[in-house]
Amino acid sequence: MNKTLLKIAVRREHLIAQAASQRGKLAQHVEPWRMPLALADQGITLLRYLKHHPEGIFGIAVLLVAMRPGRIATWLGRGWVSWQLLQSLRSK
Repeated sequence: MNKTLLKIAVRREHLIAQAASQRGKLAQHVEPWRMPLALADQGITLLRYLKHHPEGIFGIAVLLVAMRPGRIATWLGRGWVSWQLLQSLRSK
């Protein structure tokens, strides 16, 4: 192998190692943002769904009007748990 090819091979190995190190550092810096971004992504998904299915907004409004205030919190909690369950089932 001539000197030029050897220099290129050494440089390539150095760059590969440097890129791996940078990926690791980037992953460490991004980790604290993983959950907030996932929550924002779920919110965007919900908004897109409601945009394409506006009857869902109407249904929710009717339910809120028909229910007593004490029950609203209970049903919102149940809805949140159901939403999370559906999301976890979709990801599997």
